Amino acid sequence: MNIKTSFLCVLTFAFLAAVSLQAAPKRLLVVTTTTGFRHSSIPTAEKILSQLAQSSGEFTVDFVHQPPGKPAGLSKDATDAQKAEYAEAEEKWEVTLRAALEKLSPASLANYDGVAFVSTTGDLPIPDKTGFLDWIKAGHAFIGIHAASDTFHNWPGYIDMLGGEFKRHGRQVSVDCLNQDPSNPATAGLPKVWTIQQEEIYQFKNYDPAKVHDLLILDKHPESGDPGHYGVCWCKNYGDGRVFYTSLGHREDIWDADPNMPDRKNSPEISKAYQAHVLGGIEWALGIKK
Repeated sequence: MNIKTSFLCVLTFAFLAAVSLQAAPKRLLVVTTTTGFRHSSIPTAEKILSQLAQSSGEFTVDFVHQPPGKPAGLSKDATDAQKAEYAEAEEKWEVTLRAALEKLSPASLANYDGVAFVSTTGDLPIPDKTGFLDWIKAGHAFIGIHAASDTFHNWPGYIDMLGGEFKRHGRQVSVDCLNQDPSNPATAGLPKVWTIQQEEIYQFKNYDPAKVHDLLILDKHPESGDPGHYGVCWCKNYGDGRVFYTSLGHREDIWDADPNMPDRKNSPEISKAYQAHVLGGIEWALGIKK
């Protein structure tokens, strides 16, 4: 083999290695643990996210699932013995939960490109709060879906990172979401006015439109109809990291496009649009798309 041939071989190998590296799917850790209210749509969300990862080929998903054995709530007339038994079971379950959430330790996060909180609630006992935020700031992705904003109410750093905090919601209603940025992957496939037939609509505190990049908003209160600016979905930079949050995703039929789903209120077309919305948000946060 002459020098010219050897040089071409080296260049070819380097090119193929670069292409292979570029094509490697991103790694997303999906957290669906809860210490507060638990949405019935979580299993559906887990299924759809797995399907989106597989069909796109752009990322893989690993999960932190809810550990089994969480005790049910106590009745008002519980005896002292029942209370003691409940406290012991709760303590044992929290040990299991802490072990599951070790995947959010700085050492474990080195294996991932992004984390998604999907309808998480309450104060999750993650191992290193400061390390978690620092990891996002260092250039990683955070994706929050629906009740991710109903998580860590006592952690200002998390709320600041996310860009808003759940305040309340009313009855499920039909809404017209206004598309604020049709160039963003999360909203590129949505019309200027995206009508959702039925969904639980969050209202927020500690949300400042000037500090986020709104993607979907309402221009009227979802219940009273009073005019205003109501955030639904946004994105933002956080240090060198990217944060995407959508408050939509309460109902199973907004996640799943199965036309035979019982008690379906949203059309399969809305579900498909929502799936594209979530996929685009993940792609943006992971840096797959601009």
